[in-house]
Amino acid sequence: MSPTRKTTLLLLFSLTSLSLLPSALPSPTTIGVTYSPPNSTAPGPLPPLDRVAAAVSALKIPSVRLLDPTPRLLRAFLYSNTSLLLSVPNALVPSLAANRSVALSWLYRHVVPFHPRARVSAISVGSNVLDARPNYAGLLVPALRNLQSALRDLGIRDVIVSTTFSFVNVMTTTFPPSAARFQEPFAEAVIKPLLAFLRDTNSSFMVNIYPYNLYRLRCEIPLGFALFQEHPFMYRDDLTTGVRYRNLFDMMVDAVIAAMAVAGHENIPVIVAETGWPNSSPDATEIDANELYSEMYVKGLLGHLRSGQGTPLRKEGVAEAYVYELVDEEANGTTSQAHARNWGILYANFSEKYEVQFSCAGYCGSPEELLIGFVVMLLILVWLIWYVPNSPW
Repeated sequence: MSPTRKTTLLLLFSLTSLSLLPSALPSPTTIGVTYSPPNSTAPGPLPPLDRVAAAVSALKIPSVRLLDPTPRLLRAFLYSNTSLLLSVPNALVPSLAANRSVALSWLYRHVVPFHPRARVSAISVGSNVLDARPNYAGLLVPALRNLQSALRDLGIRDVIVSTTFSFVNVMTTTFPPSAARFQEPFAEAVIKPLLAFLRDTNSSFMVNIYPYNLYRLRCEIPLGFALFQEHPFMYRDDLTTGVRYRNLFDMMVDAVIAAMAVAGHENIPVIVAETGWPNSSPDATEIDANELYSEMYVKGLLGHLRSGQGTPLRKEGVAEAYVYELVDEEANGTTSQAHARNWGILYANFSEKYEVQFSCAGYCGSPEELLIGFVVMLLILVWLIWYVPNSPW
């Protein structure tokens, strides 16, 4: 073989390998944070909202869930390339369900002036409505339909609409995940119609998953199991499905997936709208609410999600996950410091509590996957160098 032909082959091999490797491996979950702007009664001066967007950019956070998406806050994310999940207050659910014009009015204030310069990707109509406002349960799906129709009326087709549930308030059990079901009476009256809506609109099921809360409720759960700590004997087996769980987060996600499958909708994507671990608490009995465990949970979560391993019941894993939260409650002024845990990855002055990496260049696969891919490419390269020159062509 001529040197020119050999060089051409090697060049084609290199380009093909680089283009195929990321697509041959599973895509990692989009990982973001939640943020609530301070209220007007917060002590001290309010932080400039462009400082929030700057902090998100500095941490390379690709997505943010805005729990109170004021127009000023949305304006701070213009041209930032940060994907935004907006939340509609629970109090608006009855109005949205009754009149599409209310949905249009909300969109004209919170979406139309900014989209697509601000990358609004999803809207959650209410958060934990079944617990906070159980009398609104029957209004949820009509509210979602009206908001979805209003988006279509405006020609906006790249924004999904859903609502957010709390895991502990909507699921019957955690283990085994295969036995999990949605709680009645909401399963038939609310969840099933909602799942049909999500299927028809290519939307996602949103749920808040807090292993910390379940760990406190269930004394038999080992701390390391909730904190993504790898130990040889720290696992739980689901005897029905025959799968092994090595962390509490996967168990909770698969409980949701199993319940959706029983309801007849096993392929709907799941978005974890909130998850985290408190780094302080005014309750002296909450000794596990500290910065060390918070750091272990967040870093363990990010490493697990970036590995592309998914969960035992869903290899692609959750579509998105949002760490609660960007800044401590005391900085937000949303609740009294004496009555709230702090969950923020940043202090009140926006300095980091610990170093954390939300995104990485290229594919964030597990070391085993990358090693296998490298070995395969190396073997092909050796074949090209040693076998092809001796072939008759």
